Amino acid sequence: MARSPLMVLLQRLLAGIPIILLLSLVVFVVLRALPSDPLAMMLSPSATTSEVDALRASLGLDKPFYVQFYIWLERALQGDLGRSYIFQQPVITLILKALPVTLELVVVGLVIALIISFPLALVAFSLYGKRWGVVPDTIVVIMQSIPAFLWGLLFIALFGVFYPVLPFSGQLGPEFHLPTITGFVLIDTLLVHNLAAFQNAAAHMVLPACALALGFCPLVVRVLRSCLIEASKEPFVMVARLRGVPARRILLRYIQKNAMLPTITMIGVQFGFLFGAALLIEIIFSFPGIGSLMVTAVKSNDLPLIQGVTIVFGVLMVLINATVDALYAVLNPMLRER
Repeated sequence: MARSPLMVLLQRLLAGIPIILLLSLVVFVVLRALPSDPLAMMLSPSATTSEVDALRASLGLDKPFYVQFYIWLERALQGDLGRSYIFQQPVITLILKALPVTLELVVVGLVIALIISFPLALVAFSLYGKRWGVVPDTIVVIMQSIPAFLWGLLFIALFGVFYPVLPFSGQLGPEFHLPTITGFVLIDTLLVHNLAAFQNAAAHMVLPACALALGFCPLVVRVLRSCLIEASKEPFVMVARLRGVPARRILLRYIQKNAMLPTITMIGVQFGFLFGAALLIEIIFSFPGIGSLMVTAVKSNDLPLIQGVTIVFGVLMVLINATVDALYAVLNPMLRER
């Protein structure tokens, strides 16, 4: 029985619900098992025992573990992830404010990575087995040897200090004040028709996005080139060549199309690692995203905020994997069969 891509998407989302629940339980247990007391960050050293007990009771930390988890889960299902100990704001409010910053950085970085990776993979494939084939391989090895955060530091030193042509701190210059509409700065600048602010935001985005992209490119290039080589050995490619189909058409219509399926899967699986790399990039370039929020939460032992950010990341990974599976079903109709 054939399944539509939408059905595949819904099935993957439903299958992700137990994963999120299990992740919530594991994170809740681990955070409560740590030998640290969040009350120490909230009270002065001169606080009395009665003050500590009162605060502990108000936060629900005096209840048994399973009761705490049940209360948290019941509220989380209603969209309430608790209240941050440090910021004294709802966790969901803090996350919704910081998440667009991270998503925008990751998406722009991914687009730049694909723009660089696809041509480089095609060049590496066309030179495979030839004299100059070592050149793209060497470039990929060099790129793979440098992590994203180091690319960021190199870009700051080169384009921010020695040749100051691009800004390297924050999302937008202090001279611009924009209303928050979507939370995505590049989109908000366009919505208010402020071209100068858009150019400034794009300039701030170049270095961190490129650093993130260059850390992701080598993997895409290697996988895509390997898939292109495997696809070029398939019988249908040999038949197309015997029929006199031009080599360029064979590459773009037959080889590349079949090589894209495993490459898309790899990109979807590895997309989550872009978020991990983005955390460091945000700190280096002073982006007020999830990375900066998470660092503050960990330093302050802010349990509700750490828990909330972790769950949001888990939900994002489920959504990404489900979307990739649905896209895979679109590109390969055979996978729609049960």
